[in-house]
Amino acid sequence: MVYDWFNRTGPSPAEPSATPPPASEQVSGQGPEQAQEQPVEVSSDPNAEALEWARQAYARLKAQQEEQKRRQLEPESAPELPLPDSVQPVLINTQQSEQGLEQDPQQVAQPATPVAAPLSLLEQAAAQRAERQQAITAPEAPALEAPAAPELAEPSLGAFDATFTWSAEVLAAQGKRVDQVSLEEIDWLTRLRQGLEKTRQGLVTQLLDNLGDDPLTPEVVDGLETTLLRADVGVEATDRALGALRQRLNQEVVDPAEGLRFLKEQLRAILDQPIEASGQPLLAPRREQLNVWLLVGVNGVGKTTTLGKLANLAVRSGYSCLIAAADTFRAAAVQQVQVWGERSKVPVISNPSANADPAAVVYDAIGAAQAKGTELVLVDTAGRLQTKHNLMEELSKVRRIVDKLAPEAVVESLLVLDASQGQNGLRQAMAFAKAAGLTGVVLTKLDGSARGGVALAVASEAGLPIRFIGAGEGIRDLRPFNSFEFVEALLAR
Repeated sequence: MVYDWFNRTGPSPAEPSATPPPASEQVSGQGPEQAQEQPVEVSSDPNAEALEWARQAYARLKAQQEEQKRRQLEPESAPELPLPDSVQPVLINTQQSEQGLEQDPQQVAQPATPVAAPLSLLEQAAAQRAERQQAITAPEAPALEAPAAPELAEPSLGAFDATFTWSAEVLAAQGKRVDQVSLEEIDWLTRLRQGLEKTRQGLVTQLLDNLGDDPLTPEVVDGLETTLLRADVGVEATDRALGALRQRLNQEVVDPAEGLRFLKEQLRAILDQPIEASGQPLLAPRREQLNVWLLVGVNGVGKTTTLGKLANLAVRSGYSCLIAAADTFRAAAVQQVQVWGERSKVPVISNPSANADPAAVVYDAIGAAQAKGTELVLVDTAGRLQTKHNLMEELSKVRRIVDKLAPEAVVESLLVLDASQGQNGLRQAMAFAKAAGLTGVVLTKLDGSARGGVALAVASEAGLPIRFIGAGEGIRDLRPFNSFEFVEALLAR
């Protein structure tokens, strides 16, 4: 297990905060012993405190990374084996050998080996054909074991820049201590901020222009409404967030900084409402129990890619996983799933025959998972439109198979949505929610769209909790959804 993304625990309120060594000396090259001798001067400036906290976190991560590299570079010292008594070193007298050669020159002279004549072009071609024929007719050698797939590159610590500082501030705002900051979290927050760049470029710029430097007015709030609607936040979510802001304006004067903070708070409340209603703050497989996750959606939204990333996420978090390649209609879908399985070292249950029954594949996968004690089964399904009744019935058949074979299993039906589809994705979510009994949404391709606000529309109008988000094409670019981190990345300056 690398990092359990399904169990991101923060510090307990009763726990005393750790006192980390000052990072300014460690960043500049001094050792931890020298750094501990000088106490840290705590500044009353919040920005200075946040910067110092980020420096301490960076120094700690840097020390961990250097220690890991040092351990990898340490050679394993092999014990020297003594020579047995019977083995004695042999000394060669080169002088005697030279004298012997001088005394008997006839022994030195050897008959010259005749040089073979070069082959003609026709003879060379004939020899090559004979070699190929022999290679074809020769018995096959026993197959060698394929080399293990190379491990995926682990996240590396970059420079101490504004992106790292922002990531550290986001973690600190959630109650993390310096000794609880992990490189996995820093790496993901960096990817999330980069993935939401297109949405943020238009949204934040217009927000800051509308807010200005003066206290908020009703005209400024009207401008915010247009900005949010352009980002596909949705009518209901926009009315709810700005309605609360207008109500506060009637009670007191609100400056731009407080207005932005209050807007973030309202957006987080909209995203958290369906999650809290589900009674499960974080969707995670239950340990030592069979979990079955069905991935559904229309064509081209990235269901198979999302499944591969979820498999990798589960393995890195310490779960045993299995993939059911139940998309038997799309060409090369099974082969694509097998490639993702090899990358994450997850077994894949499939049926190579054309147009195989998806329910039969799921049947075999459930049986294999029960026999091996697997904790998570990810089911890849064929893309379908919500208006196709026969295909929606196929999903119901798969669900009946799961309920019959494993009535004790925890079943989740996750809709994969392409963020670039905007309001079209919202209509898909509402239609699938009625027909397929959805329990959550996976929002993908946030990095290629300026419509990242559709997450708020799905949460407010479809009433579905966002469970995972994808912000890139890499295998580590999909993580469990966190409303605080999402809103901060969406509205980061």
